[in-house]
Amino acid sequence: MTIVAEQDRINHKYVILLASAAALGGLLFGFDIAIITGAGPFLTRHFNLNDLSLGWAFSSLLFGCVVGSVLAGRYTDRFGRRKLMLWVAVLFALTSVGTALAPTFTVFIVARLLGGIAVGAVSVLSPIYVSEVAPARIRGRLGALYQMSIVCGVLVSYAVNFMLRNTGENNWRWMFLTGVLPSLGFFGMLLFAPETPRYLVRIGRDKEAMRILGRIGGEHSARLEMPEIKASLTEGRQDWRELLQPGIRRAVGVGFVLAILIHVSGVNTVIDYAPKILNSAGWMIDGALFSTVILGIVNFVFTLLSFAMIDRFGRKPLYIVGSLGMGAALLGLIVAILGGAFHGMLVLVLVLVYLSFFASCIGPVFWTLLPEMFPNRIRGTAITVPVFTQWVTNAFVILFFPMAFSQVGKVATFGFLAAMCLAQAIFAWLFLPETKGKSLEEIERFWGLLGTAKSR
Repeated sequence: MTIVAEQDRINHKYVILLASAAALGGLLFGFDIAIITGAGPFLTRHFNLNDLSLGWAFSSLLFGCVVGSVLAGRYTDRFGRRKLMLWVAVLFALTSVGTALAPTFTVFIVARLLGGIAVGAVSVLSPIYVSEVAPARIRGRLGALYQMSIVCGVLVSYAVNFMLRNTGENNWRWMFLTGVLPSLGFFGMLLFAPETPRYLVRIGRDKEAMRILGRIGGEHSARLEMPEIKASLTEGRQDWRELLQPGIRRAVGVGFVLAILIHVSGVNTVIDYAPKILNSAGWMIDGALFSTVILGIVNFVFTLLSFAMIDRFGRKPLYIVGSLGMGAALLGLIVAILGGAFHGMLVLVLVLVYLSFFASCIGPVFWTLLPEMFPNRIRGTAITVPVFTQWVTNAFVILFFPMAFSQVGKVATFGFLAAMCLAQAIFAWLFLPETKGKSLEEIERFWGLLGTAKSR
């Protein structure tokens, strides 16, 4: 209780600066994921792509993300959060150039795969960094800052796509090349950010960790927090087998299922294939690309709304409400198709409703929960499981969506996504813990109470 009282003296400016530096990795994440949305129609024409090869063009980045998430999870506890993020920033810049200059479809795919390694790595590193520098009372809002950064990246990419659509046959190359600019910004901000206190304690640099904790929440708070951090890091040597310990196993299992459901409920099909969906509803390409900018703005506004809600209402209620709202919007699209009204503004409005529920409830909570749920000593390893899983699931959903949408049909495709939204709501209701306002060490004890003492 003393720590909570002491948090009245949080150095908000410093904490926000640190969280913003790491969260900028989310901007690169969102940019690389969504830049192909507007480039897709021009890539299809340039490389003469069919449904499957178009799906491969979109999903190749995501298969690279699978590799990147594993590498980051493996090495973040060895080399640190900040150092790996600096290398990731360099890789982002290089692959943006490589994708833009690709002379063949094969080279394009290779560049996207390598870019995916950077995206996958930052999806592990940035949330860990934010969670480890954020005081418990405002960790939800700072975690949402990472999601906000992803959303900003998506919005920027939509705007870039629209502005460059009429710049000639190489317009898609310019779209990808613009990714160099945010990469340099990410690198520059990280140069002024320290390593996280919890990682510094792990490698024996206690004085430096104490100094940073003191700057974040005051010296008294730092003196109270340090023993808990040290105790949580000295209970045993990190090992993959530790993920099978009863309390940790339950946390990993919850993260694993959430990682599947967040993508089989369809959000990235909307973000990536919005022009294709709108084009099938009668929109011309210019109108479809302009509508993606509207999608990006709505995504941004409702993610901002999550800042006010995540630490007020908690993670679990938002996840349930968001899932049900997304499912209702998808059911609306099905009714529109069956009623012969799948065209014009109605489709855009329903897509916007779907996205608003995701942006205000699901996205920020998911990326806040993942690093919160796992013990300090094994966080880098444990978070790899849900992050790896969500990238694999995302890759296959994006790969096969064009075929499902065109060949299986809109009703079956949207019906499946709606069913997964319902499954997500039910799972959250039954199994999701509430982590609002709890320190990372308190959350660790919560999992211990559920299953059991961590045996050694």
